[in-house]
Amino acid sequence: MINKILVANRGEIALRVICACKELGIRSVAIYSEADRNSLHVRFADEAICIGPPQLALSYLNIPAVISAAEIANVDAIHPGYGLLSENANFAEVCEACHVKFIGPTPDVIRLMGEKEKARAAMKQHGVPILPGSDGVVASAEEAREWARTVDFPVILKATAGGGGRGMRIVRNEDELPALYRQAQSEAAAAFGNGDLYLEKYVEHPRHIEFQVLADEHGNVVSLGERECSIQRRHQKLLEESPSVRMTPELRQEIGDILSKTLSQVGYQNAGTVEFLMDKDTDTDKERRLYFIEMNTRIQVEHPVTEMVTDVDLVKSQIMIAAGEKMADVLHGPIVHRGHAIECRINAEHPEKFTPSAGKITTFNPPGGTGVRIDTAAYAEGTIPPYYDSLIAKLIVRGKDRNEALSRMSRALGMFIVEGIHTTIPLHRRILADPDFLAGNFDTGFIERFLVKKETAR
Repeated sequence: MINKILVANRGEIALRVICACKELGIRSVAIYSEADRNSLHVRFADEAICIGPPQLALSYLNIPAVISAAEIANVDAIHPGYGLLSENANFAEVCEACHVKFIGPTPDVIRLMGEKEKARAAMKQHGVPILPGSDGVVASAEEAREWARTVDFPVILKATAGGGGRGMRIVRNEDELPALYRQAQSEAAAAFGNGDLYLEKYVEHPRHIEFQVLADEHGNVVSLGERECSIQRRHQKLLEESPSVRMTPELRQEIGDILSKTLSQVGYQNAGTVEFLMDKDTDTDKERRLYFIEMNTRIQVEHPVTEMVTDVDLVKSQIMIAAGEKMADVLHGPIVHRGHAIECRINAEHPEKFTPSAGKITTFNPPGGTGVRIDTAAYAEGTIPPYYDSLIAKLIVRGKDRNEALSRMSRALGMFIVEGIHTTIPLHRRILADPDFLAGNFDTGFIERFLVKKETAR
């Protein structure tokens, strides 16, 4: 049994886990840095322990400090949230060694999926569609050139470790390959301590589609459908929705079945998200295809989108799975999708320059009403520290269909008042008014074109 959980995170996701603990009758322990002393996750947890100064490396990423807090509080389990230590296989191993349940996959599976080329090979072995590319790491620019000739340009070089767009370069011809190879390798080594690269065929104008899965510790895996995540800037998502306007029921069922079988075979446990690229629809009669790109072995920032259309509490499900419960007892029936959900990530950033905007919030008035949800740890007179991620709130809505969800989100954004700092609310309002977005005509390059279009209109 799990009676007490340490939440190894901060901000809205820490508060989200604490809410799940309260509903399950489980005591929660918050950890916090000195900069987060007055944070809401500290206030609402049953216990709270300061683990260090504001810097991430000295607090939230300090594994000995986190484990010490867990031992002091005598917890049964640790929930890592997303980011920070959530996909750190070494941290999961330390939890095991200390007899504290890590609420997530096993260290071996985290490590497998964290090395993108190995994850790609594992998915290919079990029948998940992947992009043509190299068989493993490309050890030199010359080897990359040979693979590029095989799959044809354009191609993309990717770091085997990490994410967030770092260590990635699009290569359109042989002449530019050597320089871009060196750039990607150097960037990957600096960012992740690992300069290994692999190569894939580059899909022009793709959509970014991800599938949410849950897996218990008894071999049962279910897919909860897809989220559309194509509205992004520099590989950072800004807006997500479910279902995708380009997904067919047949393709959803096909991919869901493949993932359930594959992840059961690799021994996956707990929540996870499998990310795909969808190729461009150049012919209305053409069947769209999905290609695996990576798997995130944790709860996602955008998990509320799936929760809104399935009525499944993913965080509570994570905890119940970690406690050993079977999927049938976690879900209590088949997955049923209802309506359409959209999430806007509200960041403390200048809406045009995308520069961080730390400081004191003087006014905070979140919207409400039917079908509106706010996940946030921000509040009036609270401070946004300069040390951490700029996400301050997630605004999620559900409607009976996409049109109602769009209308509801537009209304909610107009009623969301945050003063004292800059936020991306004005940007989201402009996106929601764009004819191409409203019509569902977009891909991962939408934001770049949208910003150019806005500059041209000035």
